[in-house]
Amino acid sequence: MIPAAAKPSHTLKRLGAQLRGEVGKCIADYRMISEGDRVMVCLSGGKDSYTLLDILLSLKRSAPVSFELIAVNLDQKHPGFPAHVLPQYLAGVGVPFRIIEQDTYSVVKRVIPQGRTLCGLCSRLRRGALYRFAAENAVTKIALGHHRDDIVETLFLNLFFGGRLKAMAPKLLSDDGRHVVIRPLAYAAERDIARYARGRAFPLIPCKLCGSQDNMQRVAVKKMLRDWEQEFPGRTESIFSALRNVEPGHLADPRHFDFAGLDRARLAPISEHDEEVLAAAFAPPLPAAPRPQPA
Repeated sequence: MIPAAAKPSHTLKRLGAQLRGEVGKCIADYRMISEGDRVMVCLSGGKDSYTLLDILLSLKRSAPVSFELIAVNLDQKHPGFPAHVLPQYLAGVGVPFRIIEQDTYSVVKRVIPQGRTLCGLCSRLRRGALYRFAAENAVTKIALGHHRDDIVETLFLNLFFGGRLKAMAPKLLSDDGRHVVIRPLAYAAERDIARYARGRAFPLIPCKLCGSQDNMQRVAVKKMLRDWEQEFPGRTESIFSALRNVEPGHLADPRHFDFAGLDRARLAPISEHDEEVLAAAFAPPLPAAPRPQPA
């Protein structure tokens, strides 16, 4: 049994209210959840997915639409994975859940050379297993725990190492067109999620069970953004705001803006009358008349 939680502090209550407001606004802005949806919350055991599930459970009680939640974890058979933690927690909070068992760990270790990061292939295999479960269990939305910092970091990873202006969309259609993926934490800062997870004492499961190395490129970008944020507070929020205020005509991708059509769209030559009016408007002022001298 899970021990009874201590009464939350006023600070934790305010933080929870802030996160619920951010998640609620994100859901509304992107029309993430509709009447009758069956939302699958992908639970890894990390702070982000715990927070996502906790906030969605809270919002579900007062949401203007009725929807279902099901928590799903993929047990990838990492050595040392504490298989009892998530079922015990999920049963305690009373949410329907499923644990999928699939030995992707052995596949990844067999395919990836020694010393290389396992995360890329591991995430693809995990995504495939979760998508398959969603298709077989009438899931209409797949909720992931990526937050604002993840999105901004991905922007710079693609910019620096991929030559693409691309991040993570708060809502997207999967490549096969079968699943709608949502990221309700897209407006939430990682530092707030970490504080909330500590305050709620979620039973976190570390992400280092496989012994793989960190993604060094992401670590470097995370450090860069952290240093920027310390020197210029609010910069990460400003960068995320820029992702929501894109001006395609001020970038350089002809696939997303009709640069060739500008020749056809420009204004017709102005008339002679309009030229005279413009000339008068921009003409330099006449010199002041000399003042009469006293007699």
